Amino acid sequence: MMKMKYVFWLAAALVGYSYLGYPAWLWLRSRWSPRPVRRGFVDSPAVSAVMVVRNEEAVIARKLENLLTLDYPQAKLDVVVVSDGSSDRTAAILADYARDSEVRTRVRILTKPVSQGKAAGLNDAIKLATGEVLLFTDARQQIESGALRFLIENFADPDVGAVSGELMLGDPTSGETGKGMGLYWRVEKIIRELESASGSVVGATGAIYCARRRLLDASPLPEGAILDDVLLPMQIVRQGSRVIFDSRARAWDSPDLGEGREFSRKVRTLSGNYQLLQLAPWLLSSQNTIRFEFVSHKLSRLAVPFALLALLIASIFLPQPLYRAALGAQLAFYALSLAALTGVKIGPLSRLADPACTFVILNSAAIVAFINFVTGRKAVWVR
Repeated sequence: MMKMKYVFWLAAALVGYSYLGYPAWLWLRSRWSPRPVRRGFVDSPAVSAVMVVRNEEAVIARKLENLLTLDYPQAKLDVVVVSDGSSDRTAAILADYARDSEVRTRVRILTKPVSQGKAAGLNDAIKLATGEVLLFTDARQQIESGALRFLIENFADPDVGAVSGELMLGDPTSGETGKGMGLYWRVEKIIRELESASGSVVGATGAIYCARRRLLDASPLPEGAILDDVLLPMQIVRQGSRVIFDSRARAWDSPDLGEGREFSRKVRTLSGNYQLLQLAPWLLSSQNTIRFEFVSHKLSRLAVPFALLALLIASIFLPQPLYRAALGAQLAFYALSLAALTGVKIGPLSRLADPACTFVILNSAAIVAFINFVTGRKAVWVR
């Protein structure tokens, strides 16, 4: 029985630290040891926006228009797009832009007939890019007009090697959603802001971040790398530069991509965390100056679903009132998530059911990612 108590409290401590303890520690660190960024005017360095796409015929034209009309000097901004084995009209749409006399000097296209993966595409795009600063983005999200200028202001600080913008889930006219993945992103952004305020962010927002090109040349992405928006920034940290977060620079995305697609994307992301340990074992060595943050932010969450299972099992076998109450609270929490998943309306409690469901889905995705890892199953690139 005593062993079960140890299991209960160790599991509770892990879950509590991952979602409450680590953010609280970051908040304290940002107060006793702040590292503000010396933002200022930078004389518009040349910027290359780089993007790898596959089968994005529905959004690619809109995305190119978005990039080409950003509030930045046209002579200093170009776009490099790699079409990675697209089988729809993506390549044809890109070819039209390449022939357009008004924009062809600003858009460079590399069309790959066979898919080699996003990592290989990014390596090719970085080689083609000529800008002093690279803007990384994806096809679906729309970047706000002034976002690039906000990102560039941070490079007035010579210690800054990369700057991540903020992904907003919702619509620019109605604002950001506070439900489901929108709530998850709000919590995630708080953590990134606190990491940035006193050090470096663990990774960047793949939809919108900038990096100094000279810091990317030495270490191409390993073939098949899933989390390029974590590995590239961490390689910059390894070279002694900071990766910071600027919430003024925003990109917008739909909060609802469909349950199946969203779940697959989370499985892929969490599988990427396991993959990082194989591709870049130095992340757990002294070469990683933010090793503690990496473990706390990325790896501890991989252990949370197993801690939750241990917590539930321990509560079942412990008869004392405290553990009975804990068991009841857990069962009620999972019942709320089930109600949200099945669409059952439960009055005022429905407001709690949605975040409960998101929590359960994210941790279910972590279990699937673990199974992928131990069985050697590769996570595919989800558009």
